[in-house]
Amino acid sequence: MNFNSHTDAVVAVAVTLVNTLTAGESRGRVYTPPAGEERSAVVARVLGMGEQGPYRLGAREADELTVVAEALRVVFESVAKGDIDTAAHGVNRLLDETDARPHLDRHDGEPWHVHFHGRGGTLAGDWAASCATGLAVVLGSELYDRLGVCTAPHCDRVYVDVSRNGTRRFCSTPCQNRVKTAAFRARNT
Repeated sequence: MNFNSHTDAVVAVAVTLVNTLTAGESRGRVYTPPAGEERSAVVARVLGMGEQGPYRLGAREADELTVVAEALRVVFESVAKGDIDTAAHGVNRLLDETDARPHLDRHDGEPWHVHFHGRGGTLAGDWAASCATGLAVVLGSELYDRLGVCTAPHCDRVYVDVSRNGTRRFCSTPCQNRVKTAAFRARNT
């Protein structure tokens, strides 16, 4: 199940930003996002910039993307609760704030595809506009329910269900295994 290659890519970035930059629980443990230089390095890797790319991600951009990640989390949580209106309003707010505008681009040997950049062309604004647009494409399709929040106890990491049957409930195999193991133990006690 794919939306299109570029949409898939920016939605995957949105998932990783939320899971990396927002506090909560992950795989049964409290999750604290990285801070300082570590956060900048992690965000650079998430955005495919590598450790020593042509552009060094600064603390300001990492801070701005953390705010974006928190807004994106609300979208995933709203869909998981069945509140599509709140999710759509959240995406619309991000689209308005970033002044997302379409632009055809071709790079890295790929065919022409649509990018959505924000006002002013800042790194954080461009990624926020792209993530918001990718989520808008998902929410505006019959596949909106593919956005989710892990249902394992003590985990609130988000995911996009790309399975054929659309029945994914967990952010990862470890969370799925934790739930299955707990159910097995409960049946055998």
